[in-house]
Amino acid sequence: MIQFLNLKEINQQYNQELKDACSRVIDSGWYIMGKELEAFEQEFAGYCGSKHCIGVANGLDALILTLRAWKELGRLHDGDEVIVPSNTYIASILAISENNLTPVLVDPDIHTFNLTVEGIEQAITDKTKVILPVHLYGQISPMKEIMTLAKQHDLLVLEDCAQSHGAIIDGKKAGSWGNAGAFSFYPGKNLGALGDAGAITTDDDELSEIISALRNYGSQEKYRNKYKGMNSRLDEIQAAMLRVKLQYLNSETMARQAIAKQYLDGIDNPLIELPKVTTIEGHVWHLFVLKTTKRAQLAAYFADNGIQSLIHYPIPPHKQEAYLGSLDGSFPISEKIHERVLSIPISSILTDDEIKKVIHLANEFEL
Repeated sequence: MIQFLNLKEINQQYNQELKDACSRVIDSGWYIMGKELEAFEQEFAGYCGSKHCIGVANGLDALILTLRAWKELGRLHDGDEVIVPSNTYIASILAISENNLTPVLVDPDIHTFNLTVEGIEQAITDKTKVILPVHLYGQISPMKEIMTLAKQHDLLVLEDCAQSHGAIIDGKKAGSWGNAGAFSFYPGKNLGALGDAGAITTDDDELSEIISALRNYGSQEKYRNKYKGMNSRLDEIQAAMLRVKLQYLNSETMARQAIAKQYLDGIDNPLIELPKVTTIEGHVWHLFVLKTTKRAQLAAYFADNGIQSLIHYPIPPHKQEAYLGSLDGSFPISEKIHERVLSIPISSILTDDEIKKVIHLANEFEL
C-alpha cells in the first residue's frame, strides 16, 4: 500500500537530529518559553521574511490570537465582518466566531481553490474589517492584488498559511504579505512538529507585543496581567524539533514540487481534472488535489490497487452542524469542490516507482 502520508518514515530521515534536539531540551531543565523557542521564532521569522514570529500552541490559536489582538488594539469590534473563503477548513471560521466577529463566506476560484479579488470586492460592506485569504493546499493566494484592494478599503489582512510554508509570489513568502500570517505546524504539514504547534508572523511591533502577552495569560510581566489572555505557548521540545526540520524545508518543498510536476505532466485522463498552478514557486504542494465527478469510484479504484487517497474536505463549513443557520448564502463553487476533490499521495519519501504507479493507475481509470 502506498500510504497517503507516512510520518514515521518522513521523520526517520532526521531521527538522530530530532532525538538530539529533545535531549538538549531535557538536559537544559527549561521546558516553556526558553532559548529554543526564542531561536525558532528568530529563524522562522527570517525564513518567512517577517520582522516577528510568535510561537503558539497550534494553528487555530494563531488565528484566534491575531484577531483578538486587533480587538485589543481597537481595530476590530464585536460584529465586524471578516471575508473568508467558503471552502476552507473550519478552523478559519472558528477563529472568527470565537472573537465574536462575523464570517462572510466567499466562493473561491474553482481551479486554484483560493479567493479571487473580484469575489472579495463584491463581498465588501461598510462592516468589513478583515480579509482572511487561505492559501489552500499549498498555493499562495493572489496577494499582490489582495493587498492593493485591502489598502483601498483600509482593511486588515490575516493570511492563513497553515498549508503554505514557503510559498512565494514576487519573491515574498506566505506570511509576509499581510498584516499578519498564521501558521500551523501540525505533524502532517510541510513543516510539521511532532505534536501540535503554531506561530504568527508580522512586521507590526505593537501587534507582536500584544500577541506575545495574550498567549501567556495576558502577561508581559510575571504575575501582572494586562489582558484577559490564554495559555497558548509553543513548548521548548516542539520548538527544538521545528528548528531541526526548518533546515530541510526547502529541500522537502523541492521534492514535493518535483513530484507534482510528474503528476501534472503524466496524468492525462478526461475523467480527472488536475489542479491549476498560477506560479511554480507559488505552490508548495501540501496536498495534490484532483477533481472528478466520479470520486467514490476513483477512491475505491485507487484503494483496490494499493494507493491510499483522502478527501480534503467532505463537508463545507456552511453545512457543518456547528454553523447551520448562521452562515448564510449560496456557495455553489464551494459545494462543487467539496463534492469532487480527492487528494493523492505527495511527500518527499515517495519513490520513483510509486510515483509512476500513481500516474499509471490514474491514467488507466475508467468506468
